[in-house]
Amino acid sequence: MKVGVRKPSIKKSIKARTTGKAKRAVKKAVIPGYGKKGTGWIKNPKKAAYNKVYKKTSFSIWDIFK
Repeated sequence: MKVGVRKPSIKKSIKARTTGKAKRAVKKAVIPGYGKKGTGWIKNPKKAAYNKVYKKTSFSIWDIFK
């Protein structure tokens, strides 16, 4: 489990901002319930718990400047 500062990746950041938006729009149109809050706990509770702890124990360099 990562604790502390996360190392930013410019390549992943750009990819998430471009291709991800189109994919999410398609999935939202096709899959009912896609993108709704709290569905991660239903589908995979172990991963949802890990992600919740990870989000609270680590931070990005960009969070410092906000």
